[in-house]
Amino acid sequence: MKFVLAPDSFKESMTAVEAVAAMRRGVLSVFPDADCVGVPMADGGEGTTEALVGALGGSVVSAPVHDALGRPVQARYGYVAHERLAIIEIAAAAGITLVALADRDPKITSSYGVGELIGHALALGATRFIVGLGGSATNDGGAGMLEALGARLLDDSGADLPRGGAALVRLHRIDLSGFDARLAGSTFQIASDVTNPLVGAAGASAVFGPQKGADPATVRELDAALGVYATVIAALTGADVSARPGAGAAGGLGAAFLAFFPAELRSGVDLVMDAVRLADLMAGADFVFTGEGSIDSQTLSGKTPLGVAEAAGLRGVPVIAFAGRIGSGAEVLYQHGFAALVPILPGVSDLPSALADGAANLERAVATTCRLLALPRRPATV
Repeated sequence: MKFVLAPDSFKESMTAVEAVAAMRRGVLSVFPDADCVGVPMADGGEGTTEALVGALGGSVVSAPVHDALGRPVQARYGYVAHERLAIIEIAAAAGITLVALADRDPKITSSYGVGELIGHALALGATRFIVGLGGSATNDGGAGMLEALGARLLDDSGADLPRGGAALVRLHRIDLSGFDARLAGSTFQIASDVTNPLVGAAGASAVFGPQKGADPATVRELDAALGVYATVIAALTGADVSARPGAGAAGGLGAAFLAFFPAELRSGVDLVMDAVRLADLMAGADFVFTGEGSIDSQTLSGKTPLGVAEAAGLRGVPVIAFAGRIGSGAEVLYQHGFAALVPILPGVSDLPSALADGAANLERAVATTCRLLALPRRPATV
């Protein structure tokens, strides 16, 4: 039998790589001769680097960069040398988790470190990039990233602007004469399920600014600044990114990628599935096992298990999903290609124990499921 094991991470309990290992142990305890194809998955957010590095045989690289407040940090990204592919999560450099709650100020935080990561990968020889947008502490429209890659953001006197989203209200011109020429020969696939525009009531500042420390007055200030930024971009490139879906992702980093990079915004899970060639790996499979920490009706909004189930459904392969929690409305997933939803907890448990025992519980649940699959089918009696 052939099993494709394609789980996402089980947040705070297992990485996707660890979940694959637990699933494999469970399958082999019942079917010792089974062909288990492990494909760690992600949806473009946290864990994407590890999942793709594990699936594509890459390595993890550490680079000295600056966080959103300009402090030196070591950020990690993935690199697959034989494909000249860099896998970057912007949160590794400009992540909100790197900034203490009391220090969060989207008026001054910068995406400069993201540009430093891209520059480091270019120096390694990368020509292809997968960039996961999510978890940023910034609201600068990607201006800091552009600066790190050689662009200059100038006021009406020709002076360089300070970093941060608030300063963009004084932006007069963007000088790209020093912009890294290697970018033009590269491709960027941007993993994001955010469809928010750059500005306005559904824009980066209004929707995501409060999560990053913006009060209502600051939201208005930042939205106005990004409006100026969009106007300057339009004058330079002829492209209006202000209302473009996805431009507001990661505090407006989406806008910078769309305006200045050879970039394509894509659904995170679809991008990852294509990168690991999941469809090809499903050929001849008897079952696909997927899962993540929680499965409920929200799984339909672009989560990894749904993407895996849709891909398997096109090939007629049944999908079984495992989760630490099967939540409200999960039964709707049976209408979207799932053969079974299996909770992994063996009984009542407190959260710390459930998280700590996640791998053992997943292995046990997979083994139990495989025992059911191994039951002989008896002919119906009259």
